[in-house]
Amino acid sequence: QVQLVESGGGLVQAGGSLRLSCAASGRRFSLGTMGWYRQAPGKQRELVATVTSGHSTNVTDSVKGRFTIFRDNAKNTVYLQMNSLKPEDTAVYYCNARYYYSITKPPSESWGQGTQVTVSS
Repeated sequence: QVQLVESGGGLVQAGGSLRLSCAASGRRFSLGTMGWYRQAPGKQRELVATVTSGHSTNVTDSVKGRFTIFRDNAKNTVYLQMNSLKPEDTAVYYCNARYYYSITKPPSESWGQGTQVTVSS
């Protein structure tokens, strides 16, 4: 099982910035698409952004132009740069990764423990 460890959450004022990091560790695996999801109180978990191993990205409309996802394949780490934060961005942010032990088998999936992001108005 690949473990994902997140960092970088916290409390920030509206208009501020935060950068989340998520590092994957394990034995003999290849990372596929990695992404960030978030879950606000009383709401369902939603996709924020994904990035493939080839660095192609997909960002949900509500954060386009404000959030950037990127990864460092050498470090098995994915980042989420969040700028111009709004109170509605307040949520627990979860890292997600698909990974392979063999190209002949379907990918497995791991989730991070979540990191709280709170944006005050």
